[in-house]
Amino acid sequence: MTTARRVLVIGGGFAGNTVTILLRRAGLTVDLVEAKPDWNATTGSGITVQGNALRVLRELGLWEQVESSGFPFGSLGITAPDGTLLHVVEDIRTGGEDLPATLGMRRPQLQQILSDAVRACGATVRLGTTAEILDQGTKGVRVRFSDGTEGRYDLVIGADGLNSATRAMIGITDKPEPTGQAIWRTPAPRPADVTRTDLTFGGPAYAAGYCPTSESTLYAYVVEACRGRDTIPPGSYADEMRRLADQYGGVWPEIAQHITDPGKINYTWYHRLLVEGSWHRGRIVLIGDAVHCCPPSLAQGAAMSLEDALVLAELLTSGRDWDDDLFQTYYERRIPRVRTVVDASVQLGQWQLDEVRGDVLGLIGRSMTLLKALP
Repeated sequence: MTTARRVLVIGGGFAGNTVTILLRRAGLTVDLVEAKPDWNATTGSGITVQGNALRVLRELGLWEQVESSGFPFGSLGITAPDGTLLHVVEDIRTGGEDLPATLGMRRPQLQQILSDAVRACGATVRLGTTAEILDQGTKGVRVRFSDGTEGRYDLVIGADGLNSATRAMIGITDKPEPTGQAIWRTPAPRPADVTRTDLTFGGPAYAAGYCPTSESTLYAYVVEACRGRDTIPPGSYADEMRRLADQYGGVWPEIAQHITDPGKINYTWYHRLLVEGSWHRGRIVLIGDAVHCCPPSLAQGAAMSLEDALVLAELLTSGRDWDDDLFQTYYERRIPRVRTVVDASVQLGQWQLDEVRGDVLGLIGRSMTLLKALP
């Protein structure tokens, strides 16, 4: 193996935090820079974490904290727009039989658990900081930061998300493309009857659902066609989401009465991205949403990012040289699995856009079964 030991991680989201913890555990020197001063610890409503993501969190030594902070469950309910339960599907335990199939939790809570672990592992963290210039040489990468400082690194890992500046700086021209759908999300108190995700297809929107995130909370969401952001004043977000939610039955009236604060509503377009060929250029490699993203139809976005970090860290600490062959091995291990998730997630939404009655449960089942294998 080469003497490479100093790593820069750009981006402190789920992927960046995870790879930082794993590389520090192996004794490497790791600097992490994150553009947002609050380290993304205050934004977001909720997240559905599948078993294969829980498996990675357990590898990080964080499972007990995650378990105590979230709400585990093992089935998916399909309901009619009026709230009538039509079908219950048992979730596939993609992380193994010793972990829950699914766990809902508040996204800021998961981010806080990961960021605390990054601090504890001894990495150097700089918030409110970005990498502005990446200059590759024969012995590594010289980085100029937004605060005017510089550093030299044996490896740079770009984990800076969907609109990755690192991706653009290394000449990968792929950009995320809207799929035509958008989602409204909000946290709310959990009605006692909500003990799993229930999902409704149809009604005033393409889909509506909710996921318990703790004993007292859930997050609710409604999926509709994309609308231009300039046509929806932020102050109207609560009114817009409640207008859709009010037309669903079951526990939705109880949820809808709490959709009152526009500042708690998140409106996001769905995007698709899958970078083909390779995810690196020299000693700069990309992970997570920087190279792949998709609608949350399978609730696998975070899982794919966590798995990227796990596989890359495994290879970097395997004793092999940090060369093109290693980084191509990383890509080749990840691309079939990630492509399955991206293609299936996009297809589920496309059926709705095309008003086609597709094999929704069959596609979900086949995709999740494949994810039971180790990444």
